[in-house]
Amino acid sequence: MERFVLGDVEVLRVEEMRGRFGPGRVLVPDCPPEVWDANADWLAPEFWEPEADQVVGVVQTWVLRSEGRTVLVDTGVGNGRKRPGSPHFHGLETDYLGRLAAVGVRPEDVDVVVNTHLHGDHVGWNTRAEGDDWVPTFPNATYLMPAADHARFSPEGAAALPAPRDPAERARREEHRNIFADSVEPVVRAGQAVLWEDAYRIDGRLALEPAPGHTPGSSVLRLASGTDRAVFVGDLLHTPVQILEPECSSCLCEDPKAAAVSRRRVLERAADERELFVPAHFGGAGAAEVRREGRGFAVQQWRTN
Repeated sequence: MERFVLGDVEVLRVEEMRGRFGPGRVLVPDCPPEVWDANADWLAPEFWEPEADQVVGVVQTWVLRSEGRTVLVDTGVGNGRKRPGSPHFHGLETDYLGRLAAVGVRPEDVDVVVNTHLHGDHVGWNTRAEGDDWVPTFPNATYLMPAADHARFSPEGAAALPAPRDPAERARREEHRNIFADSVEPVVRAGQAVLWEDAYRIDGRLALEPAPGHTPGSSVLRLASGTDRAVFVGDLLHTPVQILEPECSSCLCEDPKAAAVSRRRVLERAADERELFVPAHFGGAGAAEVRREGRGFAVQQWRTN
């Protein structure tokens, strides 16, 4: 378990699952192969398996204890979900709640849930099965969801999009419908969701701001406590090669150009203001200090405690 303290905020990393996320050259298609090869000495084995060209990643939650409250940043895939387009998520069963309990977090203890965006591996434990229904897992929590993503993935938003011709896109649309139905709408229906836009301040140390591109509502969570700074960046990056090549978006980004603009902007501030950079899916150390280097950035050092 990774744990570190930033000012007066305790940060804990709780993993739901770990494994191969797919070929690097598919996941980040515009990243030149020589970038992977030139950095294999530190990417392997924690972030990338060179022989198989497989990105190693995790699905996880960051637990923050701030101003006497418990905040969860993203909630993973969830158990028993129908995700036929994502075989590694389909029908997943893990002891996620047991892992939260191991760091002293019961469902009723959670005050705030942050969904950095509304993709299925960031909202799954928003809910749990109760008979034939899905109900909020964290009964006392306020769930913060980007309004732009709610509009995009709601049935009304999906219906307003042009009908997809590509079978893969049709499958993605169906999966998004499942995600919205089992992991988003039950929270809204329970009156526990806040659909925010522009910016949202959680407390004196934590604030959300938009970083669109991966999805329309993708966001980052900024932490400032004492002299310490951090930014939890969700899916702005899936692999450390995107620190080196910030113009390279993943194949999962809905607007790759906008994602690249957001990525560069957030990396620039992290480098210039010494913010700890905390992505959602890195398979090795979960946080890094970054610096400017050439036209991109580099890892100054990894942070695990």
